[in-house]
Amino acid sequence: MKVLVMTEDPGRKHRQEEAQTQVVNAHGGLLKMKTGVRVGQAILLLNPKKGVEQSCRVVRVDDTGEELLWVAFEFDQPNPMFWPIVFPPVDWEAPPA
Repeated sequence: MKVLVMTEDPGRKHRQEEAQTQVVNAHGGLLKMKTGVRVGQAILLLNPKKGVEQSCRVVRVDDTGEELLWVAFEFDQPNPMFWPIVFPPVDWEAPPA
């Protein structure tokens, strides 16, 4: 899913980029983006489909060797409603194999 990522560079200049999520959950996710960020950096995500924002922090950055970075992020507060998907209930268990 596409999200808008808003950050500040080291010179405190505001940056924004449309990025693509790879993995999402109620606590955050993983996305691909071009703009360099650092671990611990605050970012703001905008879900354009729902028009909602969520503050986050970067927990990991991996350089793919290409133009894109893999950025793992964590929401400041869990928010399963940020994504347009339905998560299983907390007490849900898969049937035995």
